[in-house]
Amino acid sequence: MKTILVVDDEPRIAALVRDYLEQAGFAVLVAGDGRNALVLARSRRPDLVVLDLGLPGLDGLDVARALRRDSDVPILMLTARTDEADRVAGLELGADDYVTKPFSPREIVARVRAILRRTEIATTLADAPIRVLDVELDPARLRVSIAGRPVDLTPTEFALLSTLARQPGRVFTRSQLLDVIHGVAFEAYERAIDGHVRNLRRKLEPDPAHPRYLLTVHGAGYRFADA
Repeated sequence: MKTILVVDDEPRIAALVRDYLEQAGFAVLVAGDGRNALVLARSRRPDLVVLDLGLPGLDGLDVARALRRDSDVPILMLTARTDEADRVAGLELGADDYVTKPFSPREIVARVRAILRRTEIATTLADAPIRVLDVELDPARLRVSIAGRPVDLTPTEFALLSTLARQPGRVFTRSQLLDVIHGVAFEAYERAIDGHVRNLRRKLEPDPAHPRYLLTVHGAGYRFADA
């Protein structure tokens, strides 16, 4: 049974999410603030964290930053914030997806399942290594290196990068890339891809402002460089 850590300072919302996840067959831990969330995450090692950004004290972005220092646990952000910069900041810290409040609890369950599904696929995939330019991906071990330098990616980032690198030169729309990492393309979340690409560029590119590997095709989407 997969264990989900729900972090939200609103007891009613935390209980609602917990109940729906438990009905879907998950074990659920609940934390009402960032510090307790980190204690639970480090002691219980959940399979996924549902994380509210608007926490008092140590906020959700701080929690995501701390989690990413020593873990690649998938993170689904919950946010009532309408500022796109907050959502992008969360994605750039390594969150896998986000849902904006008010939300449907069924959507939370669907997104949790989708994230876990692609994490399992990425973990168990045993394809031959992918080599493009000086980038090498080992899907069986979820490892990436650039000119021999190891790079740490989240499962979602790895899925996105491997999709692009398997077909260098091919242009993928945001919708197509969302379909790869979510299983279903949610039009309202297409811009989330931009956050993941920014995060990948920060990790991969010598100069993220002038990318060599992950190229933007204006008005279309993204492609991996083929030369």
